[in-house]
Amino acid sequence: MDKYDINIKKVIVHILESSAGIPVLSDEEMDYGSEFGEFLREHIYKIDTSDEVKKCSFYENESEVYQILQEFSDETFSEISRKIATHLYGIMNSNIEIPPADLIVVYYVVNRANYLAILKMNYKSLYTHMTCCDEYGTNINEVIMHKALLPGGSSKLTEAALISLDDLTLKIVEKKYEVNGVKENYFSKRFLQCSSSLSVKSKLSIITKAVDQIQEKFIEEDNEQCEAKMKAKSIINSEFENQGMLNVAEMSEKIFEEQPEMKAEFEEKISKYKLLQDEIEVNNSITSKKFTNQHLKTDSGIEIKIPMEQYKNPESVEFITNQDGTISVLIKNVSHLYSK
Repeated sequence: MDKYDINIKKVIVHILESSAGIPVLSDEEMDYGSEFGEFLREHIYKIDTSDEVKKCSFYENESEVYQILQEFSDETFSEISRKIATHLYGIMNSNIEIPPADLIVVYYVVNRANYLAILKMNYKSLYTHMTCCDEYGTNINEVIMHKALLPGGSSKLTEAALISLDDLTLKIVEKKYEVNGVKENYFSKRFLQCSSSLSVKSKLSIITKAVDQIQEKFIEEDNEQCEAKMKAKSIINSEFENQGMLNVAEMSEKIFEEQPEMKAEFEEKISKYKLLQDEIEVNNSITSKKFTNQHLKTDSGIEIKIPMEQYKNPESVEFITNQDGTISVLIKNVSHLYSK
């Protein structure tokens, strides 16, 4: 989807300031100009293409939001948005750790498919100027802390949902906050009341941590452990480069070839998350970028960053195991050195 495929139809904003005691709900949709429309479009696109997004399904018999959406139409947009905002405010008002926000609800269309965006714009505190006059008419410029500013277009929202109005499937981003003394994903659990799958970013984190843990458990020698971790990172990078995705079962075969005990324990770990047969495809190249370089640090404090294409090329870099067990890193065929 291209950002400019997002055709915004209706927008309404509700103020969910916990200290106010009641939500300040708008009775009418807002008129929005091209700049604010671009601001909303940017946030919707960023969520839709994020590797932190979770694909979810409503618990139909439990979800209040799901029941509210059964009434959706062009004519009921405003009323439905107020019901959704009131429901969310009730949860926020009972749990002070959940930050206050403006709730922007957007009805939009992409390629004839209808969507509803629920964007929780948590307030930011920033300094701004204020002009006032004293009793003698003297102008005084001051700087004050404004505590209810919205996040900018380049910021990432921590709580938002994009809901398909055609089949009521949804994509969400969320952050844990303290509820009844325990941190939880209240946005999916209490507000939307939907199932929550793992995001692409979470899947990759689970897999790479599991690889590291297995290698640290079975390989005692630090240098051998480092070599194994570099090999694993190189294999993951090659999978993304060659296939455009990560086939977890194939990756396991390549990383743990001739190491059946390590392979079995790794696969047992990730099977708990139902990831063994997964094929992970990233939306954003930034997610897989961390696999494009080898980052090394010696016990003497020297840090080395090696682009993966150079690491794989024996004419560029070589790791030499010395007789005393130490390792030398030989960087070859350098025409120029630059100081940064």
